[in-house]
Amino acid sequence: MLAAAASVKFSPASAGASTTTMLAFKPVHLPALPNAVPRPLSLSARPLYRQEPFLAAARNDRAASTAPPAATADGARPVETAAAPEAAKSAKIGVYFATWWALNVIFNIYNKKVLNAFPYPWLTSTLSLAAGSAIMLVSWATRIAEAPQTDLDFWKALSPVAIAHTIGHVAATVSMAKVAVSFTHIIKSAEPAFSVFVSRFFLGEHFPLPVYFSLLPIIGGCALAAVTELNFNMIGFMGAMISNLAFVFRNIFSKKGMKGKSVSGMNYYACLSMLSLVILLPFAFAMEGPKVWAAGWQNAVAEIGPNFVWWVAAQSVFYHLYNQVSYMSLDEISPLTFSVGNTMKRISVIVASIIIFRTPVQPVNALGAAIAILGTFIYSQAKQFSCGCL
Repeated sequence: MLAAAASVKFSPASAGASTTTMLAFKPVHLPALPNAVPRPLSLSARPLYRQEPFLAAARNDRAASTAPPAATADGARPVETAAAPEAAKSAKIGVYFATWWALNVIFNIYNKKVLNAFPYPWLTSTLSLAAGSAIMLVSWATRIAEAPQTDLDFWKALSPVAIAHTIGHVAATVSMAKVAVSFTHIIKSAEPAFSVFVSRFFLGEHFPLPVYFSLLPIIGGCALAAVTELNFNMIGFMGAMISNLAFVFRNIFSKKGMKGKSVSGMNYYACLSMLSLVILLPFAFAMEGPKVWAAGWQNAVAEIGPNFVWWVAAQSVFYHLYNQVSYMSLDEISPLTFSVGNTMKRISVIVASIIIFRTPVQPVNALGAAIAILGTFIYSQAKQFSCGCL
């Protein structure tokens, strides 16, 4: 500015003629920049001045709103891109649960119909496992499902699981042959109590107090339902209790022996059914035998008609299907979600069987069932909270 002010001069020629002054500026010549390359003017070129903060923020907001969603620096997906897969997963889990419950209800209805007309639970249990084994063998042979890659170690590890599964399956069928379906499932809701006791006294595991307290409504509800059951039968009651104990050991053996085995849930249950069928067959022949089966079959067909054959086929197929779907769902959901789903499944079976078979239920009996099932739900919540799995 001083240089510019110093360069201001009055012209002598115009000083006497006019009072008007004229400003004269000397041109300022700047040195050329080294290696300067002239650039054409472009609308996309950045301005040489510094933008104000609020303008910069506004530009960033516009860029963020128009830019397509992408992964962040740490690899996390934005909500927009994650919403669709999460919704699809939730819908898939919902389909699994609805299918699982529906198949289980259908199985229990047809199973009870068959046992009412054909009271031979050993053969009925055998047919259920045989149907599932046949379905999976055909699926593997036709490549509808991919056959698992197994070895001798896999079958050795599966053997104790199959033994416990066989005992639990037969015991539950014996129970349903003697008592109402609803009563069997009320007693089977006490399985968490068996799980805690076995884990505590046989495996040395310890649980926090909320888990132990959650067993009180389970035990109390089952006891109340058993005492007030109109058609109580000791064999049916003991069958459900043995089934609980056997399935607890099945889960324990499965967790310990199947670690590191890369077999899908569907194929795992298929192999379990086949091995259980091999174990069950000789005992079924010894406990009942072909002569008893033939006589009972003739009586059932004479009493029910051809529909009896369809009942047997339905209970055998649906037994495999509902178990297969439950094992497939374990690949998609957490143990807590599965436990809650199992509780809701038991409620649906109890309600459906009472309606279809018109089972007489006293208010006190219904109260005991409700307390036991609520206790099962509370147990699942307490167990998951104690291990920090929520």
